[in-house]
Amino acid sequence: MNGAIAAGHELTARAGADALARGGNAVDAAVAAAAMSWAAESALTGPCGGGFFLVRPARGRAPALLDAFTSIPGRDLPPGRRLTEVVEIMVPFDEQTTQVFHAGAAACAVPGVVAGMAAVHGRYGSLPWRSLVLPAAEAADRGVPTTAGQQRVFAAIEAILTRLPESRELFSPGGRFVDVGTVVRQPELARSIELLAERGPGELYTGSLARAMVADQERLGGRLTMADLAAYRTVWRRPLSGSFEGHGLRTNCPPSSGGVLIAYMLAVLAAAPPAGEPGSAPALRALAETMRSAGRLRGPEFARRLHRGGLAAHALAPEAVEKGRLSVERALEGAPVAAASAIPSDHGTTHISVVDDQGNAVGFTASNGSHSGVIVPGTGLHLNNMLGEEDLIAGRHLAPGNRLTSMQAPTMVERGGRLELVVGSSGSNRLRSAITQVIVNVVRHRMGLQEAVSFPRVHVEGDRLDCEGGIDPAVVEDLQRWGERPVRFGGLNLYFGGANAVSVGADGALDAAGDPRRDCYGIVL
Repeated sequence: MNGAIAAGHELTARAGADALARGGNAVDAAVAAAAMSWAAESALTGPCGGGFFLVRPARGRAPALLDAFTSIPGRDLPPGRRLTEVVEIMVPFDEQTTQVFHAGAAACAVPGVVAGMAAVHGRYGSLPWRSLVLPAAEAADRGVPTTAGQQRVFAAIEAILTRLPESRELFSPGGRFVDVGTVVRQPELARSIELLAERGPGELYTGSLARAMVADQERLGGRLTMADLAAYRTVWRRPLSGSFEGHGLRTNCPPSSGGVLIAYMLAVLAAAPPAGEPGSAPALRALAETMRSAGRLRGPEFARRLHRGGLAAHALAPEAVEKGRLSVERALEGAPVAAASAIPSDHGTTHISVVDDQGNAVGFTASNGSHSGVIVPGTGLHLNNMLGEEDLIAGRHLAPGNRLTSMQAPTMVERGGRLELVVGSSGSNRLRSAITQVIVNVVRHRMGLQEAVSFPRVHVEGDRLDCEGGIDPAVVEDLQRWGERPVRFGGLNLYFGGANAVSVGADGALDAAGDPRRDCYGIVL
């Protein structure tokens, strides 16, 4: 086998698989897949988003986390520039679940994805940059049919995608919003990708694409400047380490918060008493209370340490884990439900997991937020709305150039120094609960990979417990008698994330699983 890859779209996965088949390594595959996602998963991601690469090189070399997330704009802001405010838009997931998002030019942060792809390729890649990026231009020019999973996402953010003429022309041509099977052609984006393939990432930060973005920001009242783009740098960090039932954990680290919360939840679950079979009322009650404990962890001290240091030591300290364990124990004994804070975050995220035949592994999560609704005229570049994401507001008081925080958390699980799992997810703040539940399903419940990814999930939001379709109705009733306030979904729902994973068996056998909630796709070569 040459490797395995799981991604948010079949074309995305196949682009990575093609890089592996041509002799490339896992980093080459991740870069090729990331570029293809711009064409295949439009609106969810793109060259102007932010993301993180978690790399585990083969032969015992140290893992590394590349922070290519967005940063705060406004460096050398011209004093006469007219600035606008973000636009508030209500996004529906179903008839009973909505979430407020903020869009418009004022929501756009400094992009990092292209710089991140170039940096990780420069350190670890083996195939030429041009050969990895250029196929995405061909796909964008040719057009990509809209899948059912994509259309559900597009429909949720339709109000954002149809606000301005450029995005309305792409997603609602002739006044008819894209439907399943509609071919989305992006010839202007194709030309921009060709520029990046031929001239390199500098085109987005100091070249013609940078100038086009800034000119459009000036027209629409955004804060992005040429100085912001020229000064952007990726940051190599040491991944956060944790453990779960004898397995090692590597995940995203501060100043992002998602990895810390995942490591905390797994530590609490490992310390708490066993709570029954997967999908049972005790098991779901334990998961719910663990999520609430993570929510309660996010107080003023959490926010302070997130940007000033010491958050991981604070959150994973024995006394913090013990407090969470006692909370789960009391919940299983029938204690009343105590609400946790709701934590909205970015919606338009995608994730790629890759392992090659040499043992190199990559997890790459990237996002455009829930999309700003802004597509730069003449370039096809979709701008992010990271400054409008509620979970990122904690960092908006910082000076231009500072990193925003994120829930994104590419994660790897090891045992005895051997890689077992690469997993990450889309899905706003639900991605942390999705990743946690997939890991629990694989490690504790020993599910096969596809079953672990597809298994119905729960998620705590405020005083409610969101229960995905597929959970036994009798179990939901038991949870309600226990004091939970369950909200029932009719089936698997994109609200609960889109987890894509690759596993490595004890015999070296590879498996790949894409999340059916978003028509994701896995390939084993």
